[in-house]
Parts: sequence; C-alpha cells; structure tokens
Amino acid sequence: MRIDIRKLREDARIPVRGSRSAAGADLYACMDEEEVILKPGETRLVGTGLAMAIPEGYFGGIFARSGLAAKEGLRPANCVGVVDADYRGEVKVALHNDSDQERKVINGERIAQLVVLPYLETEFEEKDELDSTGRGEGGFGHTGK
Repeated sequence: MRIDIRKLREDARIPVRGSRSAAGADLYACMDEEEVILKPGETRLVGTGLAMAIPEGYFGGIFARSGLAAKEGLRPANCVGVVDADYRGEVKVALHNDSDQERKVINGERIAQLVVLPYLETEFEEKDELDSTGRGEGGFGHTGK
C-alpha cells in the first residue's frame, strides 16, 4: 500500500519504518522551535510538517514509541490518535509528559509511530431490546479479580 504524503515544511521528514517487518513508521517532530520543554503532566501539540492521504477504508493510528514512553514518559495524550481518510491537514501529535520531570522534545526527533489500519464502516440502529448472552451486563472485573 502506498500513502501519498505532502511536505508542508521543507524540513519535514517522511515517516520511516525501523525494520522490514515493523508495523509502525516513525513520525518526526517538525516545529518552528529547535526544542520544546514539556513540564510534568503537560500536553503539547507537536507538528510533523506532513499532510497525508490515507486510503478510504483505512485510518492512520498514531501510537506511542515504546522507547520514548518507557524511558522518557512521553506518549500521545489521547493514547491513540486517529488520522481519518478524509483529513488533509497537518498530522500533529498531542504529546503528554507522564513523568515527574521536565522533558525536552527536539526538532527532528522521533515522537510517535503511525500504523495504517482498516476499519469497518458501521451504522447504529436503536433497539428496545438487545439479544441476551451468557455474560449479560457483567462489566469491569466480573470474570475475576
């Protein structure tokens, strides 16, 4: 599958997969500043300088980079961002600092990963009753501790 990408800034970097079998492609920070500081608990919107055309029937999921999350405490604020197939604006990552220390994001640094996934088109229909199941209304933790 090919994804059409448009650089909105000359210094933007095209997403790169770390290995042949990697599901995600790294997204790079592309900002006016050379670096931004995120205070503990702070969220900042970080641009990639890219717009893309995700094919119909798919979306771009923006996930944390495991090393950045584990070592620096930085992750997408919404846990998983969504780039819809009809969105053509700049792809941005809302980075959140979960750590108890200030963290630095440097221009050109890998900040998240993009995974292109299919989705099912759905319609919702209101009903007075739903079919019954063995689980019923059992929710959080009902099957164990």
